Amino acid sequence: MTGFRELNFIERRNAATIAKKAALARFRANAADPAFAERQKARTASAADRTEAKRVREIEEAERKARDAKLAMEAEREAASQAERTLTEKANREHALQTERKTARDVRYAARKSRSKGAR
Repeated sequence: MTGFRELNFIERRNAATIAKKAALARFRANAADPAFAERQKARTASAADRTEAKRVREIEEAERKARDAKLAMEAEREAASQAERTLTEKANREHALQTERKTARDVRYAARKSRSKGAR
């Protein structure tokens, strides 16, 4: 039985060079293959389609965000307008109530005056 023979540096370097040349030969053979060129063209077209679809999605997303922001601003504006109307209505009711109380007070005052003049 023979023992394991360790390769020296030069043998390892030569083996690596041969492996590199074999890999390069396989690559060149694939590059020259028309089927490979067709697959590569299909991959490139597919990548372009994906890029275009991604761009369209990003544009749609930007438009959706703009629409949502516009709706939010309109809702905020409507809420502010509603709050202003509510405050105005409340102020008008308060003013009407104060006027009514003042009128009632004046009526009571006039009645009290007329009673005191009638008693004299």
